[in-house]
Amino acid sequence: MMGVVAMTLIYIAFVWLVFFKFKWMRFTPAWGLISGFFILHLLIVPLVGTRMQSPFTSDVRVVRHTVQLIPRLPEPTLVTEVHVSDNKPVKKGDLLFVFDQTLYKAQVEAAQAAVVAAKQNVKVLEADIAIAKDSVKRAQAELDFAQIQQKRFTTLASQRAGSQESADEWTTRVSSAEAALAEAEESQKRAELTYASQIDGVNTSVIQAQSQLKQAQYYFEQTEMRAPHDGKIVNLQVQVGMVSGTFRVGAIASLIVDKDPYLISAYRQENLINVRAGQPVVVALNTHPGQHFKGKVEEIWDVSKRGQFLPSGDLPLFPSIPIHTEPRLPVKITLDDPTVPLGIGVGGATLILTTDGPFTWIGQISLRTYTWSRWVYPLPI
Repeated sequence: MMGVVAMTLIYIAFVWLVFFKFKWMRFTPAWGLISGFFILHLLIVPLVGTRMQSPFTSDVRVVRHTVQLIPRLPEPTLVTEVHVSDNKPVKKGDLLFVFDQTLYKAQVEAAQAAVVAAKQNVKVLEADIAIAKDSVKRAQAELDFAQIQQKRFTTLASQRAGSQESADEWTTRVSSAEAALAEAEESQKRAELTYASQIDGVNTSVIQAQSQLKQAQYYFEQTEMRAPHDGKIVNLQVQVGMVSGTFRVGAIASLIVDKDPYLISAYRQENLINVRAGQPVVVALNTHPGQHFKGKVEEIWDVSKRGQFLPSGDLPLFPSIPIHTEPRLPVKITLDDPTVPLGIGVGGATLILTTDGPFTWIGQISLRTYTWSRWVYPLPI
């Protein structure tokens, strides 16, 4: 910058000495054109330096996180209470809406009964195992007796001391006793397998019932919607008597979160060549005409929708004549003073100071011209 000033002063001194002081040469229109051309090019240098060293933009907006308040209920449910109103602040945990709890309370009670029944059923399974074991013992005893009797009558029949019919009868009884024993053993095995169906020592039927109870309790809790953050309710779409929850994507209100607001400033791509995170920023907000605030660069988002292609089988198409202007890159900026009110969507202007050099003065003039013009008259600049 100082070099530009020095060259300008030297050239002015040269023109004054040569053409006006000593009049060695006559100042012709040609020399006037050359002088104007020379000075114009010298003036371009600080303008270019300003764009690179202190980029300025009025394409600024305040961004806040928003939460779409959507009822998390599995069925259409009647709204019974509304505890908020539009454009009013709320605190985290404040009760916002209450939905009809009749159906969901009944589901919780049914699930609680199912858990009790499942736990009792485990005790029944223990008793079934004991009964099955007794049945196996009884069937085994009957089989042993039948086998002894079969052997005895078979021996008597072979010695012609008894009838063959009696021997055959006990042979049939042995087969029947064997089948009864097998059936009893299978019943015992089935009871033991049912009882052994466990996860970490808890029967699966109990776990299933407890899971259904948790689900029922979750939906019962969702009948009271509370604020997830400190913020402000806007776009309130629900009133008492309305049915909500039919469409899972339908929000009944929006919550603008108070925490962590920031500004997005759109800059031309070449203007960000020297911009880095942490650099100071001077901010002018349209809601505070005539004032400016200090901030800093948080992030530079090197993204643009123009570089995104949706998955498809079509080849990329680049029109010869661009339909849109060159896309700008967003820069995330935060204010040093967190108490400055930042309404969502508020516009303004930002000046990034990449250096403390002399190139910043033109940008400073641009910023102050912008903010004072908003005070005098909101000119579209």
